[in-house]
Amino acid sequence: MTLAGVSPWVLHVDLDQFIAAVEVLRRPELQGLPVVVGGDGDPTKRGVVSTATYEAREYGVQSGLPLRTAVKRCPDAVFLPVDKEAYDAVSAEVMTTLRSFDAVVEVLGWDEAFLGVDTDDPEALARAIQQRVRQATELECTVGIGDNKLQAKLATGFGKPRGVYRLTHDSWYEVMGELSVDALWGIGRKTATKLGDAGITTVSALASADPYALAAQFGPRIGPSLILVARGRMNSPVVGTAHIPRSRGRETTFQQDLADWDEVRDEVIRLARRVADDVAAEGRDVARVVVKVRYRPFTTQTHGHTLAAPTTAAVELERAALTALEGFTERRPVRLLGVRAEFAD
Repeated sequence: MTLAGVSPWVLHVDLDQFIAAVEVLRRPELQGLPVVVGGDGDPTKRGVVSTATYEAREYGVQSGLPLRTAVKRCPDAVFLPVDKEAYDAVSAEVMTTLRSFDAVVEVLGWDEAFLGVDTDDPEALARAIQQRVRQATELECTVGIGDNKLQAKLATGFGKPRGVYRLTHDSWYEVMGELSVDALWGIGRKTATKLGDAGITTVSALASADPYALAAQFGPRIGPSLILVARGRMNSPVVGTAHIPRSRGRETTFQQDLADWDEVRDEVIRLARRVADDVAAEGRDVARVVVKVRYRPFTTQTHGHTLAAPTTAAVELERAALTALEGFTERRPVRLLGVRAEFAD
């Protein structure tokens, strides 16, 4: 029960340039410099950017960009290798700090979480969160405030960096109405293109779209849900259970393309065995195995295979990965392979 004068709010806490910020803390001499983290830190090799400091982003260096492209855009940047263990440790400290507040905390990943709170001053609470995270880790974060998770998540983008921003039902159309539909959380490029083909390009246009027409185009569940998102509506509550990964995967980028598909098959087997080891350590049954292939130069495709029954057996996961690999009919040179096991629960 909410006390008089106190309202329920959702806060989205997002650590600013998290991975790069952790690296700069470890190397204070890099403060203010363009820093790029990705792969093994060698931009002459294949790999992608995990994250970059704001100084590097000014040159167009973004997450997912090939390292070789990043060094062309920002040749003076400092390139560093990914150190997952360090990021895990700092992330755990941040989440422990967030749980010190009287709030329900839903962890989204390394660097972000939702907080469900009852307060009469969400901005004051947001600033207290920023201060406590800063004291505990020396990291900066942005806090978005909303009536629901959708609004809070989007608000964070307007508050970056180090800011606090509120987006609610009252301000939704003023802030979001004329933005492109792909500004909405959960609407990607493909969906935006399909909406554009139907003459729907802005959030306001999507919010007022015909639900029957969208149901016909996207399906009876997805179509109407897109309209709800465009109206700033989301009923999903903040859940305080521990973050449980839905899958485990391994992938590798080859410095020289694999042109021989016998070699591709061998690499898929190797990756599947590594994934099987990860799954065995976690003790959760796998329902489906997905193989990812990135062809030269940068075209990515995936194929999956559903197991007859959930299992952790390495031989079954390997067999499923090879079955999924058979779905790739093009035998072009391969620059990256991945195998992902999707859990049954």
